[in-house]
Amino acid sequence: MALVRPSVLWKQMPIEKRVLAASAFWQDEHGIEQQLEAVVAIARKLKFRPKSVQQQPLERRAKQLAHFGEVSETIATRALIAYHLTNERAMMGAFLDALGIAHENGLITAEDMPTPAPEKIAAAAKTLAAAFPADAVALYLNTLLTQDPDTWSALDGLPQLNS
Repeated sequence: MALVRPSVLWKQMPIEKRVLAASAFWQDEHGIEQQLEAVVAIARKLKFRPKSVQQQPLERRAKQLAHFGEVSETIATRALIAYHLTNERAMMGAFLDALGIAHENGLITAEDMPTPAPEKIAAAAKTLAAAFPADAVALYLNTLLTQDPDTWSALDGLPQLNS
């Protein structure tokens, strides 16, 4: 099965979830490079100066970015990461708990984490599917797969990837 690209995940998200992701994106202190890329893209589309876009309120920039159906892989990747870190910590933690992986509020604490066994990954995905909305689980698991296909390759083909 071919891996879904982050830009495809972005495009498939409902607009209200993209607004949340875009808001988290603009507030992400690690996303300065991608934010500048987004400012230029928005300025180009709206025929504004980049500085004018940068000075807009967060809510307006979030809505503008959310209404972009097509974004670069780098913007989509950063937005998906920011979205999950801002809005889905409980699900991230539940997944890691189900895998028996040490974490702090959904972030893995180990420097070198061995790849979990495929059967553990499948069981953890099933646990998530029972506790969280199907679309949220699918987005999260697909995001993991796009971010680190080597570690999370056992997710590929699981029914929980489809919402």
